[in-house]
Amino acid sequence: MSRATQAAVAEIRGLRVEIDGRALVDGVHLRVPPGKVTALVGASGSGKTTTGLALLGEYPAGAQVTGEVRPPGDGPVGYVPQHPAAVLNPARRVRALLDDIARPQVRHLPRAERRKAARALVLRALEDAQLPDAEALLRRYPHQLSGGQQQRVVLAQALLLGARVIVADEPTTGQDALTKSRIVEQLAAVAARGIAVVLLSHDLDVVHALADEVLVMREGRVVESGPVARLWTAPRHEWTRRLLDEQRAAPKDGTAAESGRPLLEVRELTAVHDRTVVLRAPHLALHSGECVAVVGRSGSGKTTLARCLAGLHGDHDGEILLDGRVLPRSLRRRDRAQLAAVQYVFQDARAAFDEHRPVLHQVARTAVRLRGTDERAATAEALATLNRLGLPERLAHRRPGELSGGELQRAALARALLARPRVLICDEVTSGLDTVTRRGILDVLAGLVGEEDDLSLVLITHDLDTARPAHRIAVLDAGEIVEQGSAQRILTAPQHPFTIALMRTTGRLETGTRL
Repeated sequence: MSRATQAAVAEIRGLRVEIDGRALVDGVHLRVPPGKVTALVGASGSGKTTTGLALLGEYPAGAQVTGEVRPPGDGPVGYVPQHPAAVLNPARRVRALLDDIARPQVRHLPRAERRKAARALVLRALEDAQLPDAEALLRRYPHQLSGGQQQRVVLAQALLLGARVIVADEPTTGQDALTKSRIVEQLAAVAARGIAVVLLSHDLDVVHALADEVLVMREGRVVESGPVARLWTAPRHEWTRRLLDEQRAAPKDGTAAESGRPLLEVRELTAVHDRTVVLRAPHLALHSGECVAVVGRSGSGKTTLARCLAGLHGDHDGEILLDGRVLPRSLRRRDRAQLAAVQYVFQDARAAFDEHRPVLHQVARTAVRLRGTDERAATAEALATLNRLGLPERLAHRRPGELSGGELQRAALARALLARPRVLICDEVTSGLDTVTRRGILDVLAGLVGEEDDLSLVLITHDLDTARPAHRIAVLDAGEIVEQGSAQRILTAPQHPFTIALMRTTGRLETGTRL
């Protein structure tokens, strides 16, 4: 049966979602065949998530909706959001979150068999979601997981639901190359079981490796659609060609900037979670005007290291020094100058904003609180910084819920920059952005480091291409720094087996496919 004649398990016709006269999506048609992967691609704010959520019957507050949405009639729609922490109850352990879904599915069994059967379903879902060490993970709370682990727990929930359609919103965001490859394989396996997958993604290489059909969106409209092979070899719309050109463009390697005493230095750092050692970093140094990328798999300890530097994870031994002086472990014990000097930009930008206050007010507040700037000057500086990062004034006055994930990430970066930090810690800040916006953000960061001699950057990333412009790279595996050195050396002549494996996996979702 041809793709054109396949019956859709879900369908959208002529969808228009409008808020205060502004169309978030306009005239969207979408057919979701069973057993196929249908991808929606486009820049941040193009309408991908609004379209995907329509399949679940969810729309922004106050939205006016026209058109027709036909959900699957024989099963639920599962949803894997871009920011998984928002849908995981922080007060419940992972075991409880998954058991709540598994138990109703085994009620038909004798009482004595239910617990064992539910346990088997949970363990199978964790395995399918590429989550090893299930016993340890089930005992943890969501905040004790990395962003990538949180994302895969949500995927496990969707699999447990037995969904006929899974809407995967940036499912590989924040994932290292090895885990990304496994997630792609898993979603392909989900589709092979006859489940329809709607993939919302900015990662065109993942789309190329996984999707059957692609819809390219821009400003709420579908500008081009068709089989993935045709779009990649013969794109017809200018925006599609631009997205592909940005994805294929090779980033430039960074050059070393190391000299003199380190601006920030880690000595014999050992961090724990629930009495379990999760990170050992004997030594790591960051010099003025330097960018150090910390690379590793999801759960390797990257975010724990970043949080220790920022004073957000105080359960550690060892020392963190700024200008040769020991920083207090806890954020609460750092003075205003120390708080301003080391700023953190979170991976989950949405959770970092107060949903009830305009974004502009929250960005400007940093300058007021940490630098003593008056509110009028702080607002003007905030507007200028937001605009520089690609967020215009008309969006700055909105509340966080009215912005896309990528727009909020840019706002979070602007908020940190208003502290005029000496050390900027960016935790997967580009992982939720399309290729064009991601390149723009990286260019801005590179420009900041290059223009201001006293600003240094710690770039937490799973993606070696994102790490390429850095001066130096530190590679983490299972909580250990297994290798560090110049970016050029690490990327061209890795020495540790894990780094070599990571390099081999990067660019290989399947034979001949570059990632």
